[in-house]
Amino acid sequence: MTTKKQLTRKRKTPSKSIASKSIASKSIASKSIASKSIAVIGAGNLGSAIARGIVRAGLRRAPEVLLTRRHPEELAELRAQGHPVGRDNAKFASAARIVILAVQPKHTARVLAELAPVLDPKRHILVSTLTGVSIEGLRRHVGSEVPVVRVMPNLGIQTLNSMTCLARDAPSEPAFSEVEALFAGLGETVRIEEANMGAATALCACGIAFFLRAIRAAAQGGIQIGFHAEEAIRMAAQTAKGAAELLLVNRSHPETEIDQVTTPNGCTIAGLNEMENHGFSSALVRGLVVSAQRAGALDPSRDRGGS
Repeated sequence: MTTKKQLTRKRKTPSKSIASKSIASKSIASKSIASKSIAVIGAGNLGSAIARGIVRAGLRRAPEVLLTRRHPEELAELRAQGHPVGRDNAKFASAARIVILAVQPKHTARVLAELAPVLDPKRHILVSTLTGVSIEGLRRHVGSEVPVVRVMPNLGIQTLNSMTCLARDAPSEPAFSEVEALFAGLGETVRIEEANMGAATALCACGIAFFLRAIRAAAQGGIQIGFHAEEAIRMAAQTAKGAAELLLVNRSHPETEIDQVTTPNGCTIAGLNEMENHGFSSALVRGLVVSAQRAGALDPSRDRGGS
């Protein structure tokens, strides 16, 4: 049973300077800033996007966002911006306040075995972006005292437009507001029951790809009716952004806004009916359902305790 969602929309004020061009040291943050440092363990596509968003929002400076990856050389751009970069997960986690776990689920057991000895319930909050790995599964590795929060952001986080879903267990409640405040600065947040995290993965995280595919399709149509590719993509993307803003600002239902541009025997209704006749809505719904099912199937904690 889902609890009442508490939706938070924050006005973003991006920092005009992502990072200082002159950084004396790219080592792990000093003890003076460790209390507010963030370690992103597994800075792949999502982890790197989170790091960029945090700095862009002005929530932390680049030296305060520590990044690990099995191949640190792939983070050369972020290193140049001032982020400490390395492969020693335990060392970086021990220097941070918030530890964001963003590795692939199949690496969960190995990475948590490295982190568990250094995680201090009094100093650390473990934040997991892992698909399907439950809080219970995480606790089998880190114990019952370390605050653990599951989050599911999306790639929009790097432009401060993420839709991030958050879940926690009772022992993590005191630390939850700190994590929620962090992600609220990177877009919108909604509290959900952990049981709905797979569905949130499909709608919000996978959803980025679904909407991008819809924009691509609209751009392809634009090319066919006479626009250059660059023009068509820009026009389709801005139109999609405008449609989304109508719903977010007006807090209205999509059909209410559709009615505003749909006239009898007009070109809009003709196009909508043609798309529906070819399964537009049903295809999107089915894609979401299949993605949610897959997200559940990826849960390694069901049989192997989060490994």
